[in-house]
This record gives sequence, structure tokens and C-alpha cells, in this order.
Amino acid sequence: MEKIVRMYEIGGPEVLRYENTEVGEPGPGEVRISHVAVGLNYADTYFRNGTYPVPLPAGIGVEAAGVVQAIGPGVTNVAVGDRVTYTGFVNTLGAYSTARLVPAAPLIRLPETISFETAAAMTMRGLTSAYLMRRIHAFRPGDTILLHAAAGGVGLIVAQWARLLGLTVVGTVSSEAKAEVARAHGCNHVINYSHEDVAARVRELTDGVGVSVVFDSVGKTTFMSSLDSLRRRGTMVCVGTASGPIPPFDPVLLAMKGSVFLTRPALADYIADPAEKAELAGELFDHVGAGRIRIEINQRYALEDAVQAHRDLESRKTTGSSIFVV
Repeated sequence: MEKIVRMYEIGGPEVLRYENTEVGEPGPGEVRISHVAVGLNYADTYFRNGTYPVPLPAGIGVEAAGVVQAIGPGVTNVAVGDRVTYTGFVNTLGAYSTARLVPAAPLIRLPETISFETAAAMTMRGLTSAYLMRRIHAFRPGDTILLHAAAGGVGLIVAQWARLLGLTVVGTVSSEAKAEVARAHGCNHVINYSHEDVAARVRELTDGVGVSVVFDSVGKTTFMSSLDSLRRRGTMVCVGTASGPIPPFDPVLLAMKGSVFLTRPALADYIADPAEKAELAGELFDHVGAGRIRIEINQRYALEDAVQAHRDLESRKTTGSSIFVV
């Protein structure tokens, strides 16, 4: 009997249920996969609390790595026995499981240089980091960026990738312990927002100019300070709302802050084209396989501990990446 984590209502971590499940045979375009490791992402909490509405009951989790057990009619991109990883959105919901049926299209073959645990810890975070660094802005060596949640899973990858591109990285964290982690992974400067004024410190570090790009995954509580940290015609990238959604605002605010640009990208739109997804994944796997980017798995949980995992995630007790070991 296989296991799965389901939710029958939206709410706090306590709505997650660890249950038995039957996994049938794959239909057209489907694959049966046996999971080895499953990713734990902040986006999972958005499905659980209703920020991202889905029909209930529903599985949860959108990222995992494992081995293909069976393929359905019409599947040509993978074969039985392939080591694979995947991430997505609603089309891959249900990853918190020991085995499952999943559409074949999102699957990515894993090179031997990447372990299952590493893949589960980085497929979503890594592909997100890849498009942020390679698709959002035409970075030039010497540019300075502001990176919120610099000790988080995406933050640690972006910081390392930014250093490879010759960028100066200013990271924000909530504690000195997290500051040490951020510095060890490429942040040139670290701001503890618990007791420092982020925008004022950024201006000080940049001789009053501001940064070229802000990557803000926090949202409501950091939005204004992020805008105030930008240089004239800089780019604000909203990549999450951990503190809550950004309140509505008049677009003239962007002009008042220096004719800045604002974008709210989603990973799905940067991996929808199979060729682009393969290019981003290839660059990511190459960096990780060669050791130029390290993936830090700092929390490991069993699937039956999904409630505690979500509590830890939302209370900001985690650093780096978190996974479920199946």
C-alpha cells in the first residue's frame, strides 16, 4: 500500500492527512513514478491555505524525484527505469506521496551527477533561480542586487549564481545565524531586517544610487522598502508573498520611485516551452554537478511529519532547502 498526504479542507498545517492510497496503471500521456525524495516548498502552503484554490479533496506538493515504474500510451520523453525529477503547478499537485501517476510532460531526466535528494531540493528552486538570473534582466558584471530571504532555498542558489555572473549581492535575513549562512553562499553584504532599515542600508552600501534589481519573495512587509532600494529605472521582481499579498497601489508610484519597472513572474511561464525548460535545466544541472552551486538540504522530514514540516516552514525556522525522504 502506498502513502499520500491529502487535505480535505483549507486551513493551517493541521488540515494535512497522511493516508493509504492505491496507485493504478498510467493512462495516455501518464507515468507511474516511485518517489525517492519529495520537495517541500513555500508554495505548498499557498495550496493548503487557499491562496491557490484547488478542488478538494486534493493532494499537495508539486516537486519530487524518483524512478519511472511504468509508462502509458503515447509517452516518448521517458522510459521505464529512468531517473527523473519534476516540478510544476496544478498539473503536478500530489507530490507528497510514495508513488503516484503524473503527466509525463513535466518530467526531466536526471544526470548521474545529481542525486534524488538534491533534485527534490532544487528542481523548483533551481529552475526559479535559473530564470531569475538568465531571463528577467540583462545583468552586467558589477551590477548590485538586493535579495530578500537570502538564507532560503531560492536565496542561496540565486546568491551563488549571482556571484558567478560577477554581481554584488546584498542579502536580507532575520537572524545572525541566517546571516552567516547567506555570507557563506555568496552574499557580499547582509542586512538583518529585524533591527536595520533595509532601504537606508542599501543606499549606504551603494553610495546613494540603489540596486539594479530587487528579488522580493516576502511581499507585503517589504514592498515599499524594496522600491526605495532601487536605482533609477531599476527592476522590482516580486517572486513571493510570504508575509501576505501586496496591497493595491496606483501605478504612478513606480514613476515616483524613479520610473522603476515591476514584474510578478511565475515559473510556469518560463518552462512552458520544452526547449527553454531544457536549456534552463541544463545550465542548472551543469553548475550543480560541477560544484559551482551547492544545494544545501538543511531539513529532512518523513511524509508522516508533513504537519510539522509546514509549521517549521511558516515560522521561518528553516534555512536552505527542505525535503521529505520517502
